[in-house]
Amino acid sequence: MKEKIISKASELFLKLGFKSITMDDIAADMCISKKTIYKYFCNKEVLIEESTTMVHKQIHESINTIICLNHNAIEENFEIRKMFKEMFKVSDTSPVYQLKKHYPDIYEKVIKREIDECKSVFKQNIEKGITQGYYREGINIESFIRFYYTIIFNINETTISEKEAQKLELEALEYHTRAMATLKGIIELEKHLQNLNI
Repeated sequence: MKEKIISKASELFLKLGFKSITMDDIAADMCISKKTIYKYFCNKEVLIEESTTMVHKQIHESINTIICLNHNAIEENFEIRKMFKEMFKVSDTSPVYQLKKHYPDIYEKVIKREIDECKSVFKQNIEKGITQGYYREGINIESFIRFYYTIIFNINETTISEKEAQKLELEALEYHTRAMATLKGIIELEKHLQNLNI
């Protein structure tokens, strides 16, 4: 039952917001009593923490699945972006923005965990792109990782609308890729950008 509650709460939090969803809403949606929820979670904050942990796990399992498909480095980034878009398509307000505004302590824990994971994914992608000839050799990988995650996290922290956040994230991905790309990489990037506009 605990897993079911976390799963339903995660779905509702992402769809309607961490602040607006109450324990009553979750209980009503699951056709269980609020008492049942409190049996597993002493308060809403604990449930939010567990929910964000579950979402984090799902996101990184999906990213690992995409990485295992052996796309080229640029295509891989577009596939990861598509996965995020699908996952958060029901959200009107950026979940990261809501979390930072209403539950800053939980947000700090989430961001620390995300930055560590993202650094690893970005590093792997850049190294792969250099090997494949899509990114230039001799770039400062650590700097590029830092630039990119700083831009991405700043977009999500400060942009209320999820739709607007996704638009800015695409622009950040293009900016990031162009800064590292070889001519071969630019051609590949242009192909993916064109496909998005079809």
